[in-house]
Amino acid sequence: MAAFWLISIVVLLLFSGESDANPAAPPQNQLDATKKKPLQTFRPYNIAHRGSNGELPEETTEAYLRAIEEGADFIETDILATKDGHLICFHDVFLDATTDVANRTEFADRKRTYEVERQIGTGWFVVDFTLRELKSLRVKQRYSFRDQQYNGKYQIITFDEYILIALYANRVVGIYPELKNPIFINQHVKWSDGKKFEDKFVETLLKYGYKGEYMSEHWLKQPLFIQSFAPSSLIYMSHMTNSPKILLIDDTTVRTQDTNQSYYEITSDSYLAFIRKYVVGIGPWKDTIIPPINNYLGPPTDLVERAHSLNLQVSDCRQHFIICQSEEEYHHESKCISCD
Repeated sequence: MAAFWLISIVVLLLFSGESDANPAAPPQNQLDATKKKPLQTFRPYNIAHRGSNGELPEETTEAYLRAIEEGADFIETDILATKDGHLICFHDVFLDATTDVANRTEFADRKRTYEVERQIGTGWFVVDFTLRELKSLRVKQRYSFRDQQYNGKYQIITFDEYILIALYANRVVGIYPELKNPIFINQHVKWSDGKKFEDKFVETLLKYGYKGEYMSEHWLKQPLFIQSFAPSSLIYMSHMTNSPKILLIDDTTVRTQDTNQSYYEITSDSYLAFIRKYVVGIGPWKDTIIPPINNYLGPPTDLVERAHSLNLQVSDCRQHFIICQSEEEYHHESKCISCD
């Protein structure tokens, strides 16, 4: 019953104006966090990666509402930008894998070839569509082994809409947005005020009252982690907001999109000591923690131990993995974040 009540509120908010308009910040008297069940900080956080995407198409209103209903502490998303500068929740810079764009004849001429993170790809890209056009698409499950009955029923949502889902929950629910592909977005999307993708991202968070250091009084009312694979973007945003940030880490052979460093270098003691001035934690690829050997789990690396020695949290929302090395750590709120 609670889920039906919440979805009714969200639907009214999301569709009360123009289909391509971002909703205004909600009245604060409707969002008093002191009257809600607080975030449980005595245990690892349960983070719903792209919402409840095993059941419903990823990063949709419905997937996030289901995740909240199922008990997620945080709902996670990826933020990209449209041709006309709106911020949306969508994982890939191309639309092919999770929408019906390939079947939409009116967009047949939008197929493009771009370089993204040193790789050439051909398809339909979010940066070539306005928000109104993207809203006309319908999303589908990424994988064929997942439930297909909801394909074609839901649409792409904006960053604003995603935030409202968390704010209007009947308990304190945190958000965990990733600034996605900032180099590519800043190359292809230009804002009239001359600002960057990172500026628009932070401005949106501030508009809804997200601020405060990790575990501060304000943070506990509106919990937030900002994440990105681009260290220069996290450093840039640290000058605009003191909200906690997480540096995502790919396979150690991959190079960063912005600084052209290998993630092997990124995970060195010297770099971790440097980046800790700007982030509260890291989100490593699981193989950098427990490498596979002949399809079996090998012995763990010392990455978690080295990060913890610098008081960095460790999160792995992308791989559904709880990073805790002992029962004592499980109960240490400043060390571990878990993911759904």
